[in-house]
Amino acid sequence: MAKYANPPQPPPLFTGTGESIVADAKAICDKTRSLLDKLVAEIKPSEDPKAATFESVMRPQTEDENDTNLSARILGFYQYVSGDAALRDASTEADKIMDAFAIECNMREDVFQLVDTVYNNTGLLESKEKDADRLIDDKLAKSAGLGDAESALLLERERKNYIKNGLGLPAGPKRDRFKEIKKRLSELQIAFQKNLNEESGGIWFTKEELDGVPQDVLDGLEKGTGENEGKLRLTFKYPDYFPLLKFAKNPEVRKKVYIDNENKCNQNVPLFKEAILLRDEAARLLGYPDHATLRIEDKMAKTPKTVLTFLEDLKSRLTAGGAKEVDHLLSLKKQDCEKNNLPFDGNYYLWDHKYYDRMMVEQEYSIDENAIAEYFPIKPTIAGMLRIFEELFGLVFVELTPEDRKRISPTGKGEDVAWHEDVTMFSVWDDESEGNGFVGYLYLDLHPRPGKYGHAANFNLQPGFLKADGTRRYPATALVCNFSKPTPKKPSLLKHDEVVTLFHELGHGIHDLAGRTRYSRFHGTSTVRDFVEAPSQMLENWCWTPGPLKGLSSHYETGKQIPDELIEKLIATKHVNDALFNLRQLHFGLFDMTVHTPKSHEELDKMDVTKLYNELRTEIAGMKGPEAQGQPSTWGNGQATFGHLIGGYDAGYYGYLSSEVYSTDMFYSVFKKDPMNGKEGRRYRHTVLQRGGSQDEMLTLEQFLGRKPSSEAFYKELGLTT
Repeated sequence: MAKYANPPQPPPLFTGTGESIVADAKAICDKTRSLLDKLVAEIKPSEDPKAATFESVMRPQTEDENDTNLSARILGFYQYVSGDAALRDASTEADKIMDAFAIECNMREDVFQLVDTVYNNTGLLESKEKDADRLIDDKLAKSAGLGDAESALLLERERKNYIKNGLGLPAGPKRDRFKEIKKRLSELQIAFQKNLNEESGGIWFTKEELDGVPQDVLDGLEKGTGENEGKLRLTFKYPDYFPLLKFAKNPEVRKKVYIDNENKCNQNVPLFKEAILLRDEAARLLGYPDHATLRIEDKMAKTPKTVLTFLEDLKSRLTAGGAKEVDHLLSLKKQDCEKNNLPFDGNYYLWDHKYYDRMMVEQEYSIDENAIAEYFPIKPTIAGMLRIFEELFGLVFVELTPEDRKRISPTGKGEDVAWHEDVTMFSVWDDESEGNGFVGYLYLDLHPRPGKYGHAANFNLQPGFLKADGTRRYPATALVCNFSKPTPKKPSLLKHDEVVTLFHELGHGIHDLAGRTRYSRFHGTSTVRDFVEAPSQMLENWCWTPGPLKGLSSHYETGKQIPDELIEKLIATKHVNDALFNLRQLHFGLFDMTVHTPKSHEELDKMDVTKLYNELRTEIAGMKGPEAQGQPSTWGNGQATFGHLIGGYDAGYYGYLSSEVYSTDMFYSVFKKDPMNGKEGRRYRHTVLQRGGSQDEMLTLEQFLGRKPSSEAFYKELGLTT
């Protein structure tokens, strides 16, 4: 492994202070502002239109953007992972500064005039007017004198971005109002996410109330003192919350935890309402009928009508299956209540589902998820996942020891180049078949701690791109998750659904690492939102395939792999209660579309968003809430905990379901017969992952599949006829 010992590019450092993080954010803005001022001062299209070329106007900006992205994303990253509240606050402030500056840049009339002149000079506008649906490809780019399709796409997107940021509006009150809205939306997003990250609520329970919850989970809970002597504190973090809902025998305890979790961030309720109102107002100022139309026109779906047709069609196909699944689970609940002398009112509640879903799998498929978890200790499981990626994609992952991490510090002063001692770090390389070149850095931050981001996600820390001298800058990417911590008795053990989650997020990381785009803005996972999940969703199939799944396993005590009969039983559960799972996703998607497609602004203003969220869930998801027990439908505020709709998936949550269509099509067509086919894996790497968002994603899919994508495999996988 000596040939992989010395990465040609040092990793980023995470040595920011409260003062430096804010100062660096301001410096980034000042640097870009100076560049834009210089371009405007030197290039005068009114005097010489031909002076405004891609090289003179766009190239300096893309080089500045590439350079800025190396530090800007890290400045905003501290708020998600730092254990220091002062650093998190500074990171949040840095985001505010950079977002406000981005709005300022996006609304500069003088810079827009330069970009618009470049666009008109190339003839792209004329080509698009002739054929609005034409995809930008190399042929079109060369005819426009731009050399490559990625540059042409960048120019078209840049021009449209200015228009969508209000520069299609006449200067005056409307444009000023639009700018105010954009600034306020940025503030709302940052405040909403900060409230979620900083959420630290919990409930004290007696050990009797927690009967049924696995001892491993109980061992990890805070022990009470004083008035809470003898009690345990359950938080709303995933490693506490999900096992409670799955295993706590007392339905009143499950109900309390479920409802309290829905109300854990109620300070976000007015922020969410204000955000959807402002989005709607901004869209109407630009001449769009609603926010969804504005957001979706540049995605694969193109129109809200396409999205709603897809969601409603899926709903009609799934509803009967969901009702059948509820009936079966309800019979299981009745038997359980009779056996344990618990009241039974004939209803299947939201807080019942994880409990009886788990019980059904245990009883009818002889699956004990805690017993299965013993075969998936986190470190060997990750090692197995990385081996799969090595074999499929021609990669090599080299774990960096604490000494390695200090040795490769860019300052030469021996600092640790990770942000926390819990973080595992890898340098990533091409194997011999791919040329032994450097690929980038991968970080894994896998366990919860106070103030840390509470879900599972991949963060691009530094994108890759082609530098001005023609050499490549390589990416750094991080998985931030919240799996249970090891205890003195056991390592961290992953339930099978957590194995799937981890593999999915690693899939995003691989997408980032495999990126080979010219510009940083198109790197890796920087695709349209209704495609970005597809590569990771496709990889989830490896966790449901016997050979790869067995290779991931290693019993934490014996080291033995999971037995074949247990794998067979586990795979048989893949689509158990699948209709209910997908109806839950439909609830999120249809709620998202409903709040972003009101008939009028007045209708949205009067909308009771909490009531809508809960009533839609009851209608779609097949499970009842406290309304069935006489409580008002405003009992919980789930939308206030729904970070996706504030953090970029607005009018885009449907993408999780539409991406499944593409991911299933890719897997069935190419990998189902032989998931470990390295030839196809490398073709996938270079045809799909490598391109990121540098060309229209539909073109990418067609190039990989050899045809237009089809929904046939998606509906077949769900057991639904087309």
